[in-house]
Amino acid sequence: MKVSAEAPHQLIYSLFEHEYLGLLFESFVVQLNEKGKLSFAYQNISYKNAHEFAASCDEADYKLIRLMDSMQQEEVVKPFNKKKLKPKEFLRKIFDPQAPNQQLIDLIRQNMDTKRAQILELLRNKRLFVMGSDGNPTWKEIEILPKRAQVLFHFMRNEEVTHYWPTIKYQGELVNWQFNSSYLICHDPAWMIAEDKLYSFKKGVDGYKLKPFFSKKRIIVKKAVEEVYYKKFITQLVSSFDVHAEGFDIIVERSKPQGILTFMDFAEGKMAQDLFGNKLAVEEESKIVFTLHFQYGSYRFRADNRVLSNAELEKIGDEYTFYKVVRDPDFENQLLERLKSLGLHIQSSKAVMKKTEAFDWLNRFKTTLEEEGLQFVQRQAGEKEKRYFVGHAKINIRLAENIDWFDVHAVVKFGEHEIPFHKIRKYLIKGVTEFELPNGEIAVIPRSWFVDYGEIFSFLEEETQPDSTTTSLILKKHHIALAQELNENKLLKVSLSDKLRKLQDFTQIEDYPLSTYFKGKLRPYQQAGYNWLRFLNEYSFGGCLADDMGLGKTVQTLALLAHRKEAAEGTTSLLIMPTSLIYNWEVEAKKFTPKLKVLVYAGTHRIKRAAQFSAYDVVLTSYGITRIDIEILKSFYFDYIILDESQAIKNPGSRIAKAVNELHCNHRLILTGTPVENGTMDLWSQMNFINPGLLGNQNSFKKQFLLPIEKQADTDKIVKLHATIKPFILRRLKTQVATDLPEKVINVRYSSMTAEQEKVYEEVKSRYREKIAQEFSISGLRNQQFTLLRGLTQLRQLANHPRLVDKGYTGDSGKLEDVIHMLDATASEGHKVLVFSQFVRHLAIIREYLEEKGMPYAYLDGTTKDRREQVTKFQEDKEVKVFLISLKAGGVGLNLTAAEYVFLLDPWWNPAVEAQAIDRAHRIGQENKVIIYKFISKETVEEKIMALQERKLALAGGLISTEESFMKSLSKEDIDALLD
Repeated sequence: MKVSAEAPHQLIYSLFEHEYLGLLFESFVVQLNEKGKLSFAYQNISYKNAHEFAASCDEADYKLIRLMDSMQQEEVVKPFNKKKLKPKEFLRKIFDPQAPNQQLIDLIRQNMDTKRAQILELLRNKRLFVMGSDGNPTWKEIEILPKRAQVLFHFMRNEEVTHYWPTIKYQGELVNWQFNSSYLICHDPAWMIAEDKLYSFKKGVDGYKLKPFFSKKRIIVKKAVEEVYYKKFITQLVSSFDVHAEGFDIIVERSKPQGILTFMDFAEGKMAQDLFGNKLAVEEESKIVFTLHFQYGSYRFRADNRVLSNAELEKIGDEYTFYKVVRDPDFENQLLERLKSLGLHIQSSKAVMKKTEAFDWLNRFKTTLEEEGLQFVQRQAGEKEKRYFVGHAKINIRLAENIDWFDVHAVVKFGEHEIPFHKIRKYLIKGVTEFELPNGEIAVIPRSWFVDYGEIFSFLEEETQPDSTTTSLILKKHHIALAQELNENKLLKVSLSDKLRKLQDFTQIEDYPLSTYFKGKLRPYQQAGYNWLRFLNEYSFGGCLADDMGLGKTVQTLALLAHRKEAAEGTTSLLIMPTSLIYNWEVEAKKFTPKLKVLVYAGTHRIKRAAQFSAYDVVLTSYGITRIDIEILKSFYFDYIILDESQAIKNPGSRIAKAVNELHCNHRLILTGTPVENGTMDLWSQMNFINPGLLGNQNSFKKQFLLPIEKQADTDKIVKLHATIKPFILRRLKTQVATDLPEKVINVRYSSMTAEQEKVYEEVKSRYREKIAQEFSISGLRNQQFTLLRGLTQLRQLANHPRLVDKGYTGDSGKLEDVIHMLDATASEGHKVLVFSQFVRHLAIIREYLEEKGMPYAYLDGTTKDRREQVTKFQEDKEVKVFLISLKAGGVGLNLTAAEYVFLLDPWWNPAVEAQAIDRAHRIGQENKVIIYKFISKETVEEKIMALQERKLALAGGLISTEESFMKSLSKEDIDALLD
């Protein structure tokens, strides 16, 4: 009979007996009459159509309906019915009394009982009925009792037998459940219907303990089997349930529990020389095992023994005594949670820690936990006794500012034993974790010392005092940020002059007057940059001026060089830069520092003699010349060596990086808009040039920073690295300081591929997706990154124009059509536009179009010889509206303020490089709004790269990636998304 969901109705559940599967439940919806009572109109519902009656269903109802659906015979037999018999026929066969499949029968019954238990718990606050023989689901209603009943097991022993029977109480009243058609619905745990009421039971009583007594008053245990019965059955009942006994004793232990935490060696380390020349342990994989027990009077239980009570039987003569220990689960759980909150995760009663971590933990929390009542016990592993020092270990370090360094004063104590600091330092650097104290105890260096002090200890240097053999430890001043960080975290004390403290916030540095040799006026933020450069000079620190492109790094540097001419007359500074920038520096020097004598040391006709340098204030040269003439240049001692576009030395193993580090000078400075391009090692190379040793050697930097940042995305390490280099890098963004610059508007123009272009794109994508999937399935194959890079590059090229991949392609490109349309529109309106692409072949296609149309243009890529003329043509010739530029060749060193539009034809891996391209136009001197268009082909890898880059770059801010580090950062899920 159909029930209307629009009229009043109610969801009910009905219990009926299946021929083979026992008691089952079914869900029904019943129409309500005008009095709000259940009518005879009902309908069976399943999970498939339950949504039709959503107004009457809550979350529990949906769970119940799904469980009841799974108990239907069709669903029960499905996993076993391989021959696809009808469900009834299949059940008849396995339940055949002549040849039952008992194993399968037991499995099905167990499964059904599990589902009954789940259903019965969910039925609370629902309506349950017994189904009538005519199928009426509301024949008899069963009251579901909200509380659980209590079962009390009785034993009465006399000289001949033991009587055993259970009684049931609900809310303190005896339940009448025997000899009156009561029955079990579920056995494990027990659920029972008696007098039309549904009972559940405390302590999870199983139904098999009640089943014999529905039709039997009691069970009699004869004397002959008494002892076995007591040991196997009654002991278990006493342990788990409430038992009333006559004829034997039950003694209950309810003492206050105590936690006991034992610790011992898991593995022995190797022994080397110790602090005083004796034995010294060098740990490899040595660990400490903690084991937690709970003590109740004279009884002890492991933490993984979660039985709430325990019983043991004692027989003396003919008398039986049961000893029962009732445990306190709240206390035990609170102690487990307390230990977990302190970093000790107990699992299966044990926790394992590296030895240094374990003793660090003990050093921090042992006293507190003992005060809270936890007992600690040290145990030995094996026959050899090894007593560990378990007490308070502390280290006090103080740094005092000297002229060129910090003097280091330190005291190390393990309990009452004071240890020489320089020896502890050597152990920390070498990774030695334990040593023997004078009293024979083994002291373990806490792991926190390795974490907190390992880095600064590696930077300490030994200094022999003049006219003395005494050696002291010093720390160079360029490690000030690390020292201040440890000071703020109360790990050491550092005494700083007010002046040096200002290095942490350059805005507090006082104003320095400009030299008379400088002609011009600095903007406020440029003055602040000049102040910072002067401050670094006073303390002989190297620095990295990393302002945004177009903010005037050149003019700030020239202001410094003008000061140096005044303060250190007769000295010469060397500026090294890409060849393309030499002319720009020459022009700017004539403009702002006309009295500085400048030598351009470049070209094939240069005079290769170092002696000539002393006649000049500034020498301009290129990275290429520096590499070729390194023997000449390193023979001269310069005042300043300044690297412009210093990312040229980002690879510390390159010839140019090695060459510039051979040069000699008083001060070092680097200028760059992108101190990090390919990865974190770029930063090390440049910072090591300006402040040697600031970030340690390459190996230590790789371990301390590069691997955690690039492989594990460790944000704490990023913060630490930034803190270390912060005093020596000054970076201001246009948005922060150049508020007088015109507006910059960035637009994304999405292009649809043509049908022919899309077909080629999908073919290549499918090929590479299959190839990469095969390579990732082969263990140990190392060229997946190369294959992925090659595949993504081809897909990016196809998204631009298939001719970049296939010269024979004769079809169109959706992006090209959009670019041409936009070029025509901007040029016709009299606007000038910069067109950037990573791919020179892409520029060639645009170039071909411009030549066909007869549109004049300027052009620049890595092979362009007349670079200066091309820039001048675009800037000054009103007829030249378009400048085609290779992104790598034209991303730096150009002032193209004549442009009002910037077109980025293909998204670049590194947004910072795109930003540099944009800044060719959006820089000081620009008077017009700069409008940027980024062209992206829809539903291609270009869109997905942009989304990925936004997520990846959010990690580090200034630590920017290109192909190599971008590839390394991709997970398998990222790759799947790119090639989807």
